[in-house]
Amino acid sequence: MPRGPRFLMDDGYYHIVTRGNNKKLLFIDEFDYEMMKKTIARYLEKFNIGLVHYCLMPNHLHWVVQTWTARDLPKFMQGVLQVYAAYFKDKYSAVGYLFQNRYKSLFIDKESYLLECARYIERNPLRAKLVNDLREYKYSSFHYYALAQPDELLNKINPLYKDFGSNPVARQAAYLKYVLQERPYDQIVDDVFRIR
Repeated sequence: MPRGPRFLMDDGYYHIVTRGNNKKLLFIDEFDYEMMKKTIARYLEKFNIGLVHYCLMPNHLHWVVQTWTARDLPKFMQGVLQVYAAYFKDKYSAVGYLFQNRYKSLFIDKESYLLECARYIERNPLRAKLVNDLREYKYSSFHYYALAQPDELLNKINPLYKDFGSNPVARQAAYLKYVLQERPYDQIVDDVFRIR
């Protein structure tokens, strides 16, 4: 059955997910994560896409993007994934597909979903038991929003972030508390994306 067209809208927000073929690792060492970040940064300069939140997990990726120009999203994703796959295959003498199927993109149609999506994405390392404290995980936008650390990848800040507090310290503390809250439906989201 042919794949249907994606729903794309200018200025829309999307939750993007892709994972390694057969759940295999996408990142073996720290240089791999850095290569992915460099590739993302390169393609953010080429296309009219805003990166709002992200988490690079060992075998999958989560992003929230804003499509300032909707038709740029497939080109952006194609560029990032193809360049990274070529790098990975060359470095590890890998063959076949690195990524499983095409990436998933869920349109974020409510402000509440935009915040919940951010929380879900940035909690991933904690839920996967990669770390006991999210401050220990280097490859996500959590450090920017919760700890005020610079992040060169984020070229669009979540517009709802300012509502967490009247000053930066209050916002960071409230955001940290928000992200650390467990939700009973996190497993349901995992199942929808077939992540675990």
